[in-house]
Amino acid sequence: MEYKEFTGKTVEEAKEIACKELGIKEEELSYEVMESEKGGFLGLFKSAKIRVELKNEEETQAATKETAQEEAEALILQYNPESPTDTAVEFIYQVLKQLNLQAEISAEIQQEEETIYVEIEGEEMGTLIGKRGQTLDALQYLTSLVVNRVCGKYYKIKLDTENYRERRKETLENLAKNIAMKVKKTRRSVTLEPMNPYERRIIHAALQNDRYVETHSEGEEPYRRVVVSMKKGVVYEDRRYGRGYGNGRYGNNNRYHQGRSGGYRKSYDHKPKTDENGEKIVPDYMKDYAAYKEAKAAEKAAEAAKTTE
Repeated sequence: MEYKEFTGKTVEEAKEIACKELGIKEEELSYEVMESEKGGFLGLFKSAKIRVELKNEEETQAATKETAQEEAEALILQYNPESPTDTAVEFIYQVLKQLNLQAEISAEIQQEEETIYVEIEGEEMGTLIGKRGQTLDALQYLTSLVVNRVCGKYYKIKLDTENYRERRKETLENLAKNIAMKVKKTRRSVTLEPMNPYERRIIHAALQNDRYVETHSEGEEPYRRVVVSMKKGVVYEDRRYGRGYGNGRYGNNNRYHQGRSGGYRKSYDHKPKTDENGEKIVPDYMKDYAAYKEAKAAEKAAEAAKTTE
């Protein structure tokens, strides 16, 4: 058995130091007083020493799990199994009370959907929402566990405050569209930050009808991410710049090529027109120009002949 000694001005202070360092509650502390707080010069410098019995990691985890389960059982017995909405409201109220948050809580049940919608209204709800809604999601999950355990029936809990869910959905849909445009331009896949299943479904749904990109998820929870990539065998044409992306260097079989100015212009195939006999058809303006060049050449030849004479 392993032991560790802790010192304080009093036995209570030594116990408090031991609990804080070991991360356990006072009732879980097994200790022996080695020195009491009496002593010191004229009683001015008091000290106390205790020796604490150290449990191994497995014993500590088992004790912590058992304590948490007992507390959860005691907490669940307080709720009414006949009213899932009252159970949800009461549980959330107790949690907010521990967080020193005051709010109005309302709950409505949809029996056909087997869903309980809970709305929380109050000040400082940013604390309840947390970073990217993580705190709100955690409270929603815990509420679901309590309600389903008390009522003995599965209910889906949807918890919201300050219309956060709808605002977050719009943000994710805009993000999905912007990422899709980036993928189309660069033809490179983009991996988003880790998201929960609900938010990943929003990204998938926002891009499921896109002709050029596709989505899939990678990784394990809670670090599972959405990946947006180009569909194989498709060609994306950016109409704003007259440029294609997909097969070939510039896409669309090089229909667009770079000009001297650095821009892109469309190239056309100039094939000569022929008549029924297969002879090349020469337009009238080209015939007139050819006759003009012959006349000029004849004049130059005549002038050259006069000069030699």
